[in-house]
Amino acid sequence: MKIILTHEVSGLGTAGDVVDVKDGYARNYLVPRGFAIRWTKGGEKDVEQIRRGRKIREIATIEQANEVKARLEGVNVKLAVRAGDAGRLFGSVTPADVASAIKAAGGPDVDKRRVELGTPIKTLGAHQVSVRLHAEVVAKLGVEVIAA
Repeated sequence: MKIILTHEVSGLGTAGDVVDVKDGYARNYLVPRGFAIRWTKGGEKDVEQIRRGRKIREIATIEQANEVKARLEGVNVKLAVRAGDAGRLFGSVTPADVASAIKAAGGPDVDKRRVELGTPIKTLGAHQVSVRLHAEVVAKLGVEVIAA
């Protein structure tokens, strides 16, 4: 099935790309979550609009990405969440929580879709988080999760 990606999907492509995937993957995962729309002949207008929006938001050069990476890695991020007595969280930390904590700590504004947690954060303590700034630049930063 041909689809148009509306968001960046790891291992598949970036917003505005037209890709061919298995029917079930598109129907059951990508389209319901809003990561993609079905490809149509009239959808080419949508592709151009998505690409224009992506150019405005994305970091254009590797030098810019390295500057943002240096600023990110210098930020000390603490995230206060509700937790039980044993140190387990009520729920988990989301990429949106991490992005807002980076901004609150004085770091640059980071899109939540660029934050990659790896495994879900469900315990208190220090955790590693990566932020994909550019296709070739990934910033790794430590996030300390503390009890609220």
